Amino acid sequence: MSYHAEPSYQHGTPAKTAVLLVNLGTPEAPTVRALKPYLREFLSDPRVVEIPRLLWWPILHGVILSTRPAKSAEKYGRIWTPEGSPLKVHTERQAKLLLGFLSQRVKPLPVIEYAMRYGEPSIRAVLGRLRAQRCERILVLPLYPQYAASTSASVFDAVASATRLMRNVPALRTVKHFHDHPGYIGALAQNVRDYWMKTGRPDKLVMSFHGVPRFTLDRGDPYHCECQKTARLLGEALGLQSGQYLVTFQSRFGRAEWLKPYTAEVLNELGRQKLGRVDVVCPGFVSDCLETLEEIALEGKKAFLSAGGREFHYIPCLNERDDWIRALLDIALANLQGWLGTEESAEAATQSRQRALAMGAKS
Repeated sequence: MSYHAEPSYQHGTPAKTAVLLVNLGTPEAPTVRALKPYLREFLSDPRVVEIPRLLWWPILHGVILSTRPAKSAEKYGRIWTPEGSPLKVHTERQAKLLLGFLSQRVKPLPVIEYAMRYGEPSIRAVLGRLRAQRCERILVLPLYPQYAASTSASVFDAVASATRLMRNVPALRTVKHFHDHPGYIGALAQNVRDYWMKTGRPDKLVMSFHGVPRFTLDRGDPYHCECQKTARLLGEALGLQSGQYLVTFQSRFGRAEWLKPYTAEVLNELGRQKLGRVDVVCPGFVSDCLETLEEIALEGKKAFLSAGGREFHYIPCLNERDDWIRALLDIALANLQGWLGTEESAEAATQSRQRALAMGAKS
């Protein structure tokens, strides 16, 4: 086995702490050329598709990668902004805002970076940059409130893979989930209340979470239970009765049964009931992206209105809300305990270097 070369090191260089935010990922552009490698990486992850490779590979490379990139590129084209992919734009802003909030609370500041599980910037590349800055302690914080093997665990797999060939592996901590964190729930609730203050209240609130195959629940994945708890806490924070909101699951892929009820089917049924107004919020996403802006705000609205519904509202994700960034700050600080404030001062680093040189170190 050949390990990667370590970054150049000078005795007395202070070690640093870092926080690595990780989101799902995005293609570089809303084009077939950009979508193909992105989808290949995403759908090749055994955490995402748990079909034996011998069966899945011909389907992926023979059918899906020949047809799906064009369809996906069209969808991305509908939500692309002058700044680029909404998911990447929001994630980058969240990282910068978190750094700003941290600067008011701790010194010396940890390094804040973000990465994407699929696409760029990759986890491997960003971890390499952190090692080059001599970050000896790294907190990995996936931006998935609810844990699932296909999301959070996949991030942990990628981190483990990236460090496998490091000779000097940094200390690592991971945040598994924050589905019931008071700050996160409070930000979700205030986001909805702020929206309703401007537009009035709906006849029904739909809380739509990303879907996963039903068999994952049967095999012990806690995702479904964590989504239900988030929904219950959000409903309680908003003062809603059980009949005033629904929990649904979106983004179904393939023919297998996924977690139910399906968002698309529920919106169709509510439309057929001639419901006056439906609002949809997506608590499982902290940043607006393809699944919220295209699948819900565009396709979901079309389905509801076409079926007979009268008024549809999509409530945006938390994005750069101050209360959400403060919640993110609290989550990070809780998991950084014992690491912050342990960095060497400049004077201590100089003394360490002098001792090392006196003992024969070359640099």
